[in-house]
Amino acid sequence: MSTIPRHRVSVIGGGGNVGAATAFALIAKGVPAEVLIVDVVDKAAEGQALDISDSAFMMPGTCRKGSFKEAGQSDVIIVTAGARQHPGEPRSNLIDRNYKIIKSIMDSLQPIKPSAKILMVSNPVDVLTDIAQKTSGLPRRQVIGSGTYLDTGRLRSTLSDITQVSPTSIHAYMLGEHGDNQFTSWSSARIGGRPLLEHPKMQGVDLDGIYSNIQQKAYVIIDAKGSTYYGIGICAATLAEALLNNTSQVFPVTNYVETYECYMSWPAAIGSDGVEQSFDVKLSGEESKKLDKALAAIKSFSSNY
Repeated sequence: MSTIPRHRVSVIGGGGNVGAATAFALIAKGVPAEVLIVDVVDKAAEGQALDISDSAFMMPGTCRKGSFKEAGQSDVIIVTAGARQHPGEPRSNLIDRNYKIIKSIMDSLQPIKPSAKILMVSNPVDVLTDIAQKTSGLPRRQVIGSGTYLDTGRLRSTLSDITQVSPTSIHAYMLGEHGDNQFTSWSSARIGGRPLLEHPKMQGVDLDGIYSNIQQKAYVIIDAKGSTYYGIGICAATLAEALLNNTSQVFPVTNYVETYECYMSWPAAIGSDGVEQSFDVKLSGEESKKLDKALAAIKSFSSNY
């Protein structure tokens, strides 16, 4: 076994579906890190860690059960723990139930490694990321959330089916709030350096229909199987990888945007220090109104904690 020091990534709530999917994705992606599964349900953490460790024998990463104190000394701390979203329940209704959980987690992690980065996945992620930053004591740039990364992936996959262009070559975002007030920034969307809406195969496409399908997909999955976890698991693992490897890639994550004075889902470059820079997205008048609505919703809850 190599003695070269490796990164440590801890998954809080790793005994659950989202946490386990995230931990497995880290191993499957070949991230050379020690992945710790941490959960208040010790038996669940043990079982998931043992199961995931069986997938690591051909990979550079390892997986084991860990403690909250160990997690506090990790390079990246991914928080997936929280009350489960009920079918048809708006994410905002989860806030009161999840506030106490997040505060308890941050207290249990203390003292937190000063250079650690916290990645929030629990919903509603924009508000809970704000709460995590306040209760962890870490700088804002080091506390981010998964934001609208998964929603943006759904958008790009849909657009890929229409245009027959790879999703990675389509630059379009779902922005604002990961939840009921997210919106599509159609006016800034690009493909091959040209406005997306000028693409021949986008002519006559029902844009509202695309938005509606993306907006409702999570609820459809929750209604069918109880929760979503594979998509968000790979998103969280990718963000952790960017933080560890200092990739400076741009993702639509929950980050504190000084211009709007709040945490929100907005494009930002991610690296080893957390958020390296946030970008100014040009919006149409109608999109600006939707952004204002999203900001008002986020601030109305964040101000209570």
